[in-house]
Amino acid sequence: MRTIKLLFAFAISATLFTSCYTDPIIVDNYNPGPAPSISLNQLLNRYELWYVDINETIGYNETPFLQIAFTISFRNGNLFANNNLVGFGDQGNGFGIQTGTYDAYNNILDVYHVIDGYQTFDVYQIDSNTIELYNPNNDTSYFLDGYQRSNFDYDYVFYDNIHYFLQEYEAWEKTYTSPTGAPNEFDYENYLQFLAGGNDSEFRSSQDVNVYNPNNIFWDYTGLYNVGNISGNRYLKTLTLDYDYFADEFFELRVLNDAKIELYQPTSGTVYEFTGRGYIQFLKNAEGKQTEQLKKRKFKAEKQDNPREPIREKI
Repeated sequence: MRTIKLLFAFAISATLFTSCYTDPIIVDNYNPGPAPSISLNQLLNRYELWYVDINETIGYNETPFLQIAFTISFRNGNLFANNNLVGFGDQGNGFGIQTGTYDAYNNILDVYHVIDGYQTFDVYQIDSNTIELYNPNNDTSYFLDGYQRSNFDYDYVFYDNIHYFLQEYEAWEKTYTSPTGAPNEFDYENYLQFLAGGNDSEFRSSQDVNVYNPNNIFWDYTGLYNVGNISGNRYLKTLTLDYDYFADEFFELRVLNDAKIELYQPTSGTVYEFTGRGYIQFLKNAEGKQTEQLKKRKFKAEKQDNPREPIREKI
């Protein structure tokens, strides 16, 4: 995570980017118009980063590698992605990690992903910095917004998705408790885990002490958690842990760095610090295999039929 001085609200405004194009061709969302005056490869390379606007997705199915990515980049036939928030903005000089290769011709994009294998898309230019990737094999469209690294707000994306950041470690170990603060039940909780996949809101806690390998932690409790916003401060969040046997635990959540968080408990006045153990790279695990529980970005609205009509047969 790095700080970008040029900040904006991330609502896409095409006028901000028209300087990057000469005579852009606007293609109707569902009725492809004339072919762009530039090649598809030139279009994909106009921007260094393509942000996957997950809530604009149309269709009932998923293309896995797009569902987990925050950004993708097309670089000389190599596909890069930012799938993790740990190291976001720094990893791969901001591009993330290489996740496959691609071939672009006419209006077709063929991707050869290291996990998902072969995926093919029809590409439509929606406006000067937005493209649609339509997968004819699952009738689902993803919409990508183009940015340069210099004007992409890495911090905004990071703090808007803290929910996923918490899932990027196998466990969070309590490494500091403030000397001030009233004694309370949470003092005995030494490890937290935020689970990816499933209902995407499940956590576990443990009272184990000094466990070197996160796989050896005995989890005493499983419950639900929620991350909330605080009005007027995007860097401060709330974290609520649902403990049935001693009520909910409410905290103010701050990210200290890519591997450490601070939890302030207003009711007791206690400050805790937790350090991430066992970083999970959402592509492969430490053994080079696909992680069993993939973090998948969740679509926040009701899914809808895709009006896009395929122009070629399923591959």
